[in-house]
Amino acid sequence: MRRLLWLGIGLAVGALVVRAVTKKAQAFTPQGLAASARDSAAGIAAGVRSFVDDVRDGMAEREAEIQAAFSDHLTLDEDLYPEGRPRG
Repeated sequence: MRRLLWLGIGLAVGALVVRAVTKKAQAFTPQGLAASARDSAAGIAAGVRSFVDDVRDGMAEREAEIQAAFSDHLTLDEDLYPEGRPRG
């Protein structure tokens, strides 16, 4: 009876080890490498998309500031003209 118990435990552990090794080996097949590359590319694309959205938001905000300054006849950069916009 005791031998049968150890045989069952050995079979269960062996099956788990084979399953884990098979899963790891799948990552190094062409399909596994392609899936990994696809996931990495998707992550990079999402990051670039987020960056582009942030830049567009900043551009729209700055454009609104520029339009407001032009409509109020103000200078855009106080550092450039601290005494106000030169008339002339």
